[in-house]
Amino acid sequence: MQSFGAPRPTTNPYIVMLQDALRRTPGIEHVPFSWRTAIFGRYDVFHVHWGDTLLAAGSRRTRLGKRAAMAVLLARLTVTRTPVVRTVHNVTPPEGTRAEVALLTALERRTTLRIRLSPTTPDVAGIPSALILHGHYRDWFAAMPKEDAEPGRLAYVGLIKPYKGVEQLLVAFEEASHDRGDLRLTVAGRATDPELARDIVEAAERLPALDADLRYLSEEEFVAIVSDASAVVLPYRHMHNSGSALAALSLDRPVLVPENETTRLLAEEVGPGWVHFFDGELSADALRRLADASAQGTEGRPDLSARNWDSAGAAHAAAYREALAVRARSRRSKPEGS
Repeated sequence: MQSFGAPRPTTNPYIVMLQDALRRTPGIEHVPFSWRTAIFGRYDVFHVHWGDTLLAAGSRRTRLGKRAAMAVLLARLTVTRTPVVRTVHNVTPPEGTRAEVALLTALERRTTLRIRLSPTTPDVAGIPSALILHGHYRDWFAAMPKEDAEPGRLAYVGLIKPYKGVEQLLVAFEEASHDRGDLRLTVAGRATDPELARDIVEAAERLPALDADLRYLSEEEFVAIVSDASAVVLPYRHMHNSGSALAALSLDRPVLVPENETTRLLAEEVGPGWVHFFDGELSADALRRLADASAQGTEGRPDLSARNWDSAGAAHAAAYREALAVRARSRRSKPEGS
């Protein structure tokens, strides 16, 4: 059982593609999440992705009910010694209220095996791990209409949060576009912070070369905006695993990302010309260099062969079996009567 129920239109494509890959994998029965099944149902392994989504709620009453359900689920996992597999999507500690952090920390402590999406994800002493690279989006986007890249058009597409550095992107683009009339920028996606949304709208009103569309985007709209751009800018202050970078590369568009060990490995993997870097704070010069490089085009397609979903399904099955083996070894090592 994964920590997600039946997919909805807004479900992260990573989850849907993983679910489909698991269903195609021999020996695996995928059980959709529901609180009733999680607490009372039968399953061999509980697979957690973003634990905080289990506690997300629109009202105080629902939030309190989910906290209580989480506490019962933790007790069930402990009593039944059900292995917990956790995919490490990011390396930041749990966030939320004190009660939510306590519950999420308790769930992390129940982890039997960690799935790392990047070689740079640190291991945790005493907890085994499996490296399973984040799968590509080529099959997911295959049937959707694509646009021809517009020279000089850069884009940021996706959920807009303060930590993603979109504020600095606006500053850098305003400076870059002063002396480069060929530059255009699209900023599209739902903004979670009202003040940040206002800043983006005001910048778009001030800068004719900036287009802003602050809505939740359908998959088809995402593909249209990314493919219309000559390159995608991800101005994050920190980047560990990025589905947005892989989505852009899956659509054969170069990306600009912060330079660190993870992004350097990605650049080596996909081949020259596809991953560009900025160091420290995103600058106008970095945007100009990106526009110049992408205008020249890149030969072929980025190499995403290591991110095949059938391979990912088999690797997850192996990880689940290893988690069960860890539980069995733990039981055998316990003194009799303990």
